Amino acid sequence: MANICKEHMSQGVIVVSAMGKTTNLLEKLTHHYYKGSDFQEFRQQFESYHRQIIESLFPLENQIFGEFSNVLKELDHKTSKKPSLNYDYEYDQIVSFGEMLSTRIVAAYLNLQQIKVEWVDIRNCLKTDSTFREGRINWELTGKLIAKQFADSDKKLFLTQGFIGSDQNNQTTTLGREGSDYTAAIIANSLNAQKVVVWKDVVGILCADPDWMSGAEKITRLSYADAIELTYYGAKVIHPKTVKPLQNKEIPLQVRSFLTLSDEGTLIGPFESSDFPPVYIKKEAQVLVSIRPLDFSFIMEENLSHIFAVLAKHQIQVNLMQTSALNFSISVDTNMNRVPKAIEELKLHYKVKYNDQLELITIRHYKPGAENKILEGKTILVEQRSRTMSRFILR
Repeated sequence: MANICKEHMSQGVIVVSAMGKTTNLLEKLTHHYYKGSDFQEFRQQFESYHRQIIESLFPLENQIFGEFSNVLKELDHKTSKKPSLNYDYEYDQIVSFGEMLSTRIVAAYLNLQQIKVEWVDIRNCLKTDSTFREGRINWELTGKLIAKQFADSDKKLFLTQGFIGSDQNNQTTTLGREGSDYTAAIIANSLNAQKVVVWKDVVGILCADPDWMSGAEKITRLSYADAIELTYYGAKVIHPKTVKPLQNKEIPLQVRSFLTLSDEGTLIGPFESSDFPPVYIKKEAQVLVSIRPLDFSFIMEENLSHIFAVLAKHQIQVNLMQTSALNFSISVDTNMNRVPKAIEELKLHYKVKYNDQLELITIRHYKPGAENKILEGKTILVEQRSRTMSRFILR
């Protein structure tokens, strides 16, 4: 990262995520803390992982050791209290420690390498509502605060956190998993930036996840519309909300690899949609919920309106839906704190069945036969096709 900054950035804003699998670790800590069970194993892993990094990078007199100690004290103070009744609130307060610590470490290291950066707590200027885990941006207030905070970004480097913000009461919120790209887009929009570059461990946006499908081709250029489509259906390289704030001001987004600095990656911008090979997108851990009126009446508009009101109440996003005369089926992400509660509420009015541990496969730019390589050995529960796209719920 230091080499990238030396070569590619002399001014602007650096947005940093949590390190490694820290978010997953803090999610486990939150789960056990909220349940009232022992979470100290995860607390110790959080400390030891970062301590090893710090001790390998810094001389003992560096101020990062004091900052590290302060972060741990804040985490211990938080978890010494009895949790509230709002799991999502507790999640945001604890999981955000990953970004708060990683940015302290990275800022200290860059300064040690004579790359002068100013550390900023993004919670002071990225303002959301109080929808914890999916904070909705207050664009007017955020724009003003970011413009003021990063006023000298055309002259020097700032470094801040992705993924997190705060509400009007200064309670920490998060923007959804993998939300650091979205943070960068919000800052870019507010500053009318020249460009956003997202650095990943892949050479750009590929036609499939290389961990799932070998030999996936790189897409060198994407229109904003195509990029929004791919991220909406579950492409993981960039956060689904990242593209729109950039499109609004025609700010290009470049996805590059920190492993291959000579590769220009994928450029997303105000281009015409172009032809490219079929793109395979897989969303795992899906729940297929089938809903039927208790009296075998038709699925009418008032039924659908009520069903979606229940889903909205429990903050559940629908990834796929299919309706018939008597049934309405939806595929949603597994969320053990939300989906069971929504199902129980729906059962008060409908007959509800569900299957879990499923996969949702989407093929964009579908061509006949493109599905052959992903259907072998699978059972198809739902299938949808159009001229340019096919989708499958698979077991």
